[in-house]
Amino acid sequence: MRNDLVVLFAGAGLVLAAAEVSAHHAFAAEFDSNQPIELEGEVAKVELINPHSWIHLDVTRPDGTVERWMIEGGPPNALFRRGFTQDSLPIGTHIVVEGFRSRDGSLRANGRDITLADGSRPFTGAFSTGGVNE
Repeated sequence: MRNDLVVLFAGAGLVLAAAEVSAHHAFAAEFDSNQPIELEGEVAKVELINPHSWIHLDVTRPDGTVERWMIEGGPPNALFRRGFTQDSLPIGTHIVVEGFRSRDGSLRANGRDITLADGSRPFTGAFSTGGVNE
């Protein structure tokens, strides 16, 4: 009976570990480094969730329509260590994001650099670029 419990808990642990590993992805699996993109708009929402943070950006197109883009950023812990908190990008903040478009053509991108309205680039390097740290 005791061996059965050990096997049961070990199996459950492996299943949970596999689920967490599959949730994390490599840059190249979702984003295309041959499709650089620059987006300008207002921050609609910031999510500091694992394994990557997300900035939701309202981008106004030339025809006046607004697209809501999801910009993937670095892991929340890495951003916290650089001083980035939930309050660092208030809703409505105007930013320019340079990054790479998603492979599936959806309104998602991997953010490489962010530029604020005053020209500062406080979060350069904090966002995933498909480099060695992936």
